[in-house]
Amino acid sequence: MSTENDAAPDRYRAPALDKGLDILELLAEQPLGLTRAEIVKAMGRSQSEIYRMLERLVARHYVTRSPEGDRYALGLKLFVLAHRHPPLDRLVARAQPAMDAFAKAAEQSCHLVVYDRGNLTVVAQVASPNNWGLSIRLGVRVNLVDTASGHVMLAFQSEERCSEMLAEHEVLEGEVPLPAGERAALLAQVRSRGHWEGESQQVFGVSDVSMPLLDPYGHALAVLTCPFIRRIDRHVGPDLADVRALLARTAQGLSIGG
Repeated sequence: MSTENDAAPDRYRAPALDKGLDILELLAEQPLGLTRAEIVKAMGRSQSEIYRMLERLVARHYVTRSPEGDRYALGLKLFVLAHRHPPLDRLVARAQPAMDAFAKAAEQSCHLVVYDRGNLTVVAQVASPNNWGLSIRLGVRVNLVDTASGHVMLAFQSEERCSEMLAEHEVLEGEVPLPAGERAALLAQVRSRGHWEGESQQVFGVSDVSMPLLDPYGHALAVLTCPFIRRIDRHVGPDLADVRALLARTAQGLSIGG
């Protein structure tokens, strides 16, 4: 039985807008562009409706037409719009409120990392609201190959991109090397589970839980990590299973749906 939420995408359909977005997404995959006939064939629509939409996209500079007039390609307007506010700034601005809410509910700290020149960089962090917690400073470089965040970042990449990241990796102080065979098995396990959970390889008494923030293709844009510290006094707070569930919901909410 359909719910109101299930029906919402169809109820609020805008066919003309969908058509324009379909054209933009199609051209984004074609660096040399496509002819109008090729676009019509790929989209399964009539010549007339595609012609009208292409003309409007060209007029608004989202699509360019070749001098010969027979080939269409993605213009630079989307690039310009995207960079009016840098992507990283947008990611952090969107993530910070969700991370604040997680820290309050979980009574734990958390931090967000992105890939940066062969390792990871902390771009956002929230301290535990309680007296006890482990926080990582903003801007700190985090190892790609022997940390929870690094395992998740590598696990959720294409094989080619993972190889590129490992080739760019620079050894950081304290790094524990991992043989290639062991790394491949570990990353496969992370992909299967959908996250990393295990004892910190840097600090005693800490259980790291890391979740990917995914793009529409299932690749990690960033990684959200909670260095979980278990209280042993009489305070009763969220346990590791609760925190894992909270972190998963937070990461899922920040991921970009396909």
